[in-house]
Amino acid sequence: MILFPNCKINLGLHILRKRSDGYHDIETFFYPFTLTDALEIIPGNKEGDSSIHLTTSGISVQGTIESNLCIKAYNLLKKDYPQFPPISIHLHKVIPSGAGLGGGSADAAFTIKALNEIGQLNLSKEKMAAYALQLGSDCPFFLINKPCSATGQGEKLEENPVNLSDYNIMIVNPGIHIDTGKAFSNITPAIPSTSLKEIINQPIASWKNQLTNDFEKVVFAENKEIADIKTALYNLGAIYASMSGSGSTVYGIFEKDKIIAHSFPAHYFIKRSVG
Repeated sequence: MILFPNCKINLGLHILRKRSDGYHDIETFFYPFTLTDALEIIPGNKEGDSSIHLTTSGISVQGTIESNLCIKAYNLLKKDYPQFPPISIHLHKVIPSGAGLGGGSADAAFTIKALNEIGQLNLSKEKMAAYALQLGSDCPFFLINKPCSATGQGEKLEENPVNLSDYNIMIVNPGIHIDTGKAFSNITPAIPSTSLKEIINQPIASWKNQLTNDFEKVVFAENKEIADIKTALYNLGAIYASMSGSGSTVYGIFEKDKIIAHSFPAHYFIKRSVG
């Protein structure tokens, strides 16, 4: 089975409060973006000496095999369904890591969906979402994979008919890895005067002065290079530009017929998408 886990961008992100369990309540809006990894999952194991075998290609995947979210997804299901057959996974990584795009969470969510089918587990959407949440706060979104407002840790999802297909979106990643935990620790949570959902439903032209990402202040303070990308996107004619998640990716939304003649450094990762 071959799947293509896509990433997401955040349209606004507010850190509302720190909870007693150490996590934070947020409000954000997840919007699917067409940049994808490639994930091949095959029943049976080439090695024959363990339940799961993982190989990777493309962008280097950080961490140990055991910490890989695809492996963690398999182990979660294997714990509850010990009869699950051995599998081999190959992950071709295209989505930058530590970039605010949710690439690892997407890989995990797509693995859960694939294993549900391969193992004929007949898991409900709610059960798959419960597994996904154990792997990442944004992981349940990729099971829906449609524009959604998100609250709680990011797991309370509500589909919203926001449609950016009449625009071009360009993401720019400078190759800087952002530590999300550190970024959270430097934010002072606050309830905004206007809810994100209310802002999202206004014309895009109004977003520039209203739709904010709380991570920008702390990330830009330590990484001027990322702040400069946002400025550059506006100078290129973006209607709206913002950092996605905790960074370091910044995206710009442009009119569809806009010619974007950028001069970003050659080592930057840049992807354009229509809608």
